[in-house]
Amino acid sequence: MYRSLFPRDLFAEVDRLQREMQQAFDLSPSIRGLGRGGFPALNVGGTPQTVEIYAFAPGLDPATLDVQLDRGLLTLAGERTSALPSQGDSKSTVHINERFAGKFRRLLTLPEDADPEAIKADYRDGILHITVQRRASAQPRRITIQ
Repeated sequence: MYRSLFPRDLFAEVDRLQREMQQAFDLSPSIRGLGRGGFPALNVGGTPQTVEIYAFAPGLDPATLDVQLDRGLLTLAGERTSALPSQGDSKSTVHINERFAGKFRRLLTLPEDADPEAIKADYRDGILHITVQRRASAQPRRITIQ
């Protein structure tokens, strides 16, 4: 009888509805992360030894980027200036403006095994690459049997 009343997985439908509402209203992030539209776009992955973060931020001066780590929370902040004519100019008209301009701030919670003393950041070709080493004590190791 349950299958006839609810032909689909109810929890999957609720999850789908939540994602669609977040995308429609740009609500706060869920466990799946911030919806599309955040700047800079992020790719986050890892290996057994490192956590790899890629922030796609073309056209920024690396000196204006602010990357901080505080108690496992990585903050990436900065400002992107507009290349459009100023809005006070009465002779200029902007027809399409799809490029984000203004202040931005992205937050990432790092895993507990991330080593706050071993972080490296590199900006090249519009991509900020942050590498966070994992603690050696958290690395899997093979134990020899004697």
